[in-house]
Amino acid sequence: MDQVISKIDQEKLNEFIEKVVIDWGAAGGVFNTFVGDKLGLFKAMAGAGELTHEQIAEKTRTHPRMIKEWLAGQAAGGYVIYNSVNRTYSLPEEQALALTNENSPAYVTGFYQSLVSLFKDEEKIIQAFRSGKGLGWGDHHHYLFEGTEKFFKPNYVANLTNSWIPSLENVEPKLKIEGAKIADVGCGHGASSILMAKAYPNSHIIGFDSHKPSIDYAKELAKKENLKNLTFEVAKSTDYPGNDYDLVTFFDCFHDMGDPKGAAMHVLQTLKKKNGTWMIVEPFANDELEDNLNPLGRVFFSVSSVVCVPASLNENGPALGAQAGERRITELIKSSGFSNVRKATQTPFNLVFEAKP
Repeated sequence: MDQVISKIDQEKLNEFIEKVVIDWGAAGGVFNTFVGDKLGLFKAMAGAGELTHEQIAEKTRTHPRMIKEWLAGQAAGGYVIYNSVNRTYSLPEEQALALTNENSPAYVTGFYQSLVSLFKDEEKIIQAFRSGKGLGWGDHHHYLFEGTEKFFKPNYVANLTNSWIPSLENVEPKLKIEGAKIADVGCGHGASSILMAKAYPNSHIIGFDSHKPSIDYAKELAKKENLKNLTFEVAKSTDYPGNDYDLVTFFDCFHDMGDPKGAAMHVLQTLKKKNGTWMIVEPFANDELEDNLNPLGRVFFSVSSVVCVPASLNENGPALGAQAGERRITELIKSSGFSNVRKATQTPFNLVFEAKP
């Protein structure tokens, strides 16, 4: 043992321990940021200037001593600013935009809720690693479903009707003017379906998902919005009903599926043979593993290993994972019978594919 220690490069060891400490702080920060969102602490600070911990506690009906410690951690992480002269705390406008404004494309708190859900599922996840039998999406804690909607929705608000659909060939005019029939497959809580229903009132959108609780939730949202051109149904990606769809959409779900090729073949059967379009939105990824070994890749691989891959394995699927990349996605779609597949556009977080029969 002493010989092994003597061969250790102390500088490299110290560098690694520094990374570990940063991760410890980040992990604790994730949970405490989630707590701050749940208790409305960030919203209480937004636009309020400098506040003492007692004032924040009074505004949020929480315990001052608990808030004092929470604020210290948030200040250490750079989420809030501490004024050591006045012993007050403030939330900068930039942080407030990301942590409190649900209509902002930068809104991030949904991801914190999703991460907390994974700790609640730790025993199920560990068993999935041991058995290889996977873990179904519907078997996760409900925080995952809620957090996923909160996290993805701002990205859809920013891009779906502003850049993703306009990047498709001859699709947007049909949706706006003529009216089209759209299947939104794997819609979850229906954020993408609702956005399209609002943007294209002449079109009819049907949201499909195999997770009944999510569909029930989506139906309630649509009811509140009073959207007459939107319906939701429980169905799998390989057997959703209907045909002659002008547009079929898959948002951030293709790589999770147990039978992505079967889903692709079903899309081909249900699309209009002339001018039908399938849009697939996937997490951004380069084709080679080494090109994804970066901070964003770490996020996607980490989540994929405990959510996406287990979801596919649960149905004896190929486990594409969240970093499948353009080449693999394109090859799979083409092998399912589509003659024309291209990358229509991309963002720092997404690849958007267009497939035609």
